[in-house]
Amino acid sequence: MINHLMVGSNDIERSKRFYDAVLGVLGAPAGVLSIASSGHQRVFYRHAGSSFGVSQPINGEPACHANGGTIGFKCESAEQVKAFHDVAVAHGGTSIEEPPGLREGALGPMHLSYVRDPDGNKLCAVWRVPAAA
Repeated sequence: MINHLMVGSNDIERSKRFYDAVLGVLGAPAGVLSIASSGHQRVFYRHAGSSFGVSQPINGEPACHANGGTIGFKCESAEQVKAFHDVAVAHGGTSIEEPPGLREGALGPMHLSYVRDPDGNKLCAVWRVPAAA
């Protein structure tokens, strides 16, 4: 259903360094920097059938984060959830909410971590604990 997600940034080079490191934890290759015909800079990441982009706003206004919005990245293990968090913080992100770890909820047990990127976008790393056989 979802083709891609894109967030805005006021500093594309800073965002590229951040997302190259953080999305690298998930196995994504370094982002590809491009210049749109409008002249604004963008960087794109493609991995495992998903696309994620970071762009200077086309309208020329400052980028800002969505209040209430969260971008969730699927992880392969609890350790990857923790690594995503730790690499994000080491590259200019901010740890938010509870520390990375197991949460019980309506959708079953899962490991989660939440961070904000350097532009304030809320990111979640999630690994759903497989159901017992």
